[in-house]
Amino acid sequence: MVKISDAGELAAAKVRAVARSTRERRQLAASFYATAGVPLRYGRAELSFLRWEVARGVLNHPLDALPGSPWWRAVNDRLLRDKAEAALLRRGVAGAPSARSVELWEEFIAGPSGPRWYRAHNASVAGAFLDHEELALAEVPAERFMMNVALLRVFYTHALVAAPRLALGPFAAFGPLVGDPRRGTVGMFMDLRQVFPQHYPLDGTRVEDLVAAERRLARVLDYGIIAPRLVELYGFAAESLQRPEITGLLDEGLPCYAAAGPRAAWLGRDDPLVWLTGWFTGARRPMRASRPVRPDLLGAARPAPPDGGVRTG
Repeated sequence: MVKISDAGELAAAKVRAVARSTRERRQLAASFYATAGVPLRYGRAELSFLRWEVARGVLNHPLDALPGSPWWRAVNDRLLRDKAEAALLRRGVAGAPSARSVELWEEFIAGPSGPRWYRAHNASVAGAFLDHEELALAEVPAERFMMNVALLRVFYTHALVAAPRLALGPFAAFGPLVGDPRRGTVGMFMDLRQVFPQHYPLDGTRVEDLVAAERRLARVLDYGIIAPRLVELYGFAAESLQRPEITGLLDEGLPCYAAAGPRAAWLGRDDPLVWLTGWFTGARRPMRASRPVRPDLLGAARPAPPDGGVRTG
């Protein structure tokens, strides 16, 4: 047996070792905090989201009776690998960081804080999004819509602690408290169990069905508070994560990762509470379908790259 001595290779081996077991995936995710000497409560939101993924079945192995999603598995693999590699490097295992996201996890370990946790976590997640768009395109539209919601939510929670005026306008002082990854309040933004279906795949489910089933509180958050700030929010993420490609995940101000679904689904409804919440929190322009959406725009996707391929990170 060849001995693995490089931190990156050893981290990848750790992830491969848990590929068949969602229980072991959860254990590896949680063990990072103990191994790195960081309070487990920093992983509160991450581990809650992981439980939702496991419950849906998206992390099931391809050979399981109910196979999971190659895309969700790839994103989780990237997050697990980056964390494991950073912890190994901090312990003195040989090697150089394989990605900027690994360096950010090292910075978090060296000096844990809410902003540093979000920066490291979101760098891993955004990197996986950018690297695996071809896998995302194989999913049904409703699943791709959920991916985009998950992404804008993690960007927003990062802004709560690192750019609170962007996130909450006149209520910026509350941002670091509400968005602290160690507190239960972050579940309002990161917990999708109360927003989206608990099963996979979503065959037969339309994007419109997801939007119609969204609870009012989630609708106010997504359409009243977050959506009007998307251009600035993705710009903030691109700069803080040093990934300028992130700004290309919006098309005319609307999410478009992997052809994110009907444009009308991102425009919200004429709900007075949505509009008032956006105005009250200083939103630039609450997202409302104030005029009919042209039929030819429904489902319009981002133009393909000039070479016909898929952008990678």
